[in-house]
Amino acid sequence: MPNRLVTETSPYLLQHAENPVDWYPWGEEAFEKAREEGKPVLLSVGYSTCHWCHVMAHESFESSDIAGLMNEHFVNIKVDREERPDIDGVYMTAVQALTGQGGWPMTLFLTPDKKPFFAGTYFPPDDAHGRPGFPRLLQTISSTWHERREDILGSANSISEQLAEASQRVASREPFDAKVLDGATEAMLHSSDDIWGGFGTAPKFPSPANLEFLLLRAADPNRPDHVRLRAMLERTLWGMSSGGMYDQLGGGFARYSVDVQWLVPHFEKMLYDNAGLARVYLHAFQLFGDPEHERIVRETLAYLEREMLGNEGGFYSAQDADSEGVEGKFFLWTVEQVAELLGDDADAFNRIYGVTREGNFYDPHNPELQGRNVLSRRSEPFPGATGMDPDAFEARIDGWRDLLLEARSKRIAPETDDKALASWNGLTLAVFSEAARVFGDAHLRGIAEHNARFIRERMWSNGILLHTYKGGVARIEGMLEDYAYCGIGLIELYKLTGERDHLDWANDLLDVVVERFTDTEGGGFFETPSGSEELLFRQKSRFDQATPCASSSTALLALMLQRYGLRTDGEAIAKDVVAGVQALILDATTGFGSTLQVMELLASSPRELAIVGEASVRESFERATAARFLPGLAIAPASAPNGLAVLEGREAPEGGAIAWLCENMICNLPVTNAEELSNQLTEMFPPIPEKPVEKAHG
Repeated sequence: MPNRLVTETSPYLLQHAENPVDWYPWGEEAFEKAREEGKPVLLSVGYSTCHWCHVMAHESFESSDIAGLMNEHFVNIKVDREERPDIDGVYMTAVQALTGQGGWPMTLFLTPDKKPFFAGTYFPPDDAHGRPGFPRLLQTISSTWHERREDILGSANSISEQLAEASQRVASREPFDAKVLDGATEAMLHSSDDIWGGFGTAPKFPSPANLEFLLLRAADPNRPDHVRLRAMLERTLWGMSSGGMYDQLGGGFARYSVDVQWLVPHFEKMLYDNAGLARVYLHAFQLFGDPEHERIVRETLAYLEREMLGNEGGFYSAQDADSEGVEGKFFLWTVEQVAELLGDDADAFNRIYGVTREGNFYDPHNPELQGRNVLSRRSEPFPGATGMDPDAFEARIDGWRDLLLEARSKRIAPETDDKALASWNGLTLAVFSEAARVFGDAHLRGIAEHNARFIRERMWSNGILLHTYKGGVARIEGMLEDYAYCGIGLIELYKLTGERDHLDWANDLLDVVVERFTDTEGGGFFETPSGSEELLFRQKSRFDQATPCASSSTALLALMLQRYGLRTDGEAIAKDVVAGVQALILDATTGFGSTLQVMELLASSPRELAIVGEASVRESFERATAARFLPGLAIAPASAPNGLAVLEGREAPEGGAIAWLCENMICNLPVTNAEELSNQLTEMFPPIPEKPVEKAHG
């Protein structure tokens, strides 16, 4: 018999609707029951594509014996962390404070007034690997609750007070200091992997925000560390896209690599990773001109369109790592499987994509996968040996990939979490809009415009954003990340279309943030709006997580809107956000990539480009801008002045177009052809040396 989760829209909660556990969704009903019956609350937090969440569900939540213990002694609440990042953030802070580590599934025991007193992550069904078995833990917690309840309540109060105090504790607020940028750059270079790129050791995460910051720094060819920056970036970009973390057949990136070589991934695919990494590769293509970077962008966006785009225009959240109950099974290949599809060409394919009889994938839980391979492209093809020119040989490789992709499509695929989140759709709107402008691609433009309409028509109601949408239902009031990411996406859409409505809506979103998210006492922004559900404390976003820091993204949005002339407080907002964390940056640099991007723009002169004329006439001007990496440039295309300060008094000649490039409110002479504009852009944004830096192969 289904439990109370059966009426929810979250795919993760629906995965648990048939459990014998008497699950409640988060809400007052569950806590009222706990108060009435004098029971503690068991809070379980996870997400639909989480491998260990599936494992614990199968081992414990599907067990009638364990479910019986849970139902008898606890009120059980299940939360989708993607649907409720506010709950996840607050209680993950508690888990980390109580255990020194975090992760999902997240398991906490709470008093009926929501205060935690015991926490952990995954628990096995039996004692193993130094962890107590879940049934034994349940019995211990229950007996302790009955025998020492006052002690537990006192401890829970103390824990909650300490968490609330820590949430309000801030680093000393410092005035903006551009010298931090040099120290942060050196710290990132020092912590990078000199062989495979990226940061740190295994497991290795892609860190798009840090790569974006380093791209901003590398864009200056006169920097003394320019060569090091470029080498690090190209090494990282090659390492990720040539390894198994990138889907060599279908495009798109997995969540992270379990090794330092980017070879074997954790196979789940997240919308935010692919939006963020596609944008990194897009900017790298603009800066370095490597056609491989363009290929990765196009393939990743094609993957998102093919597998993650709903009919209404919203993008889905994620794809699971598991299929048929086995992590990665969908993506793995044996020598025999390749030979069956490619025949005599199999040996060449296997050399190029690293397929061996021994295999490169090992899972101790599934020994039947021995001899299977994650595809990677670390060996360069040798077309000369085939008598074919390189382009023809590459086309042949593409044909082999298509055959394997078609065969793979007939396998049982991982599940897709088909809820749409406003925040992650905002990230995706940004990259589709920018890629459409850079590539001059009308198809990508159509997807971006459809996505913006989806957000506006389905997730914007009575002046507020709603966080999640599925099955015709939008719900849960938007968080700071929803407003910030969507606002940045709308600015990119404006730069593509010249339609001022997009820019005005971005400004409206920031107005809501200033009114309802501002911390008037401590500075910066809370992650939840005023008037929202009261949790243990109102959390602030200070660091990058898997997604960019929401406060820093808000700062970036405000800064860009000021450069378009829509606000006068943008720079002050950005400096206020930076002031709250600047003292922390050099101690944990790789957690502040988004903040460092804001600081880089604050340290640079405001620059604007107005292009006025009918769209068909403006095209050559817009192509001149698209071919370049122009960080921080407020590009304002329009058919005629439309009230924007950057366009004021700027009329196009009849039947033509004209452009003004300005810096620090001082404008160059207007130009009436794309070549002159290109020359001005070259002077303002000097190109980097054409000679490519050799990629480091391990």
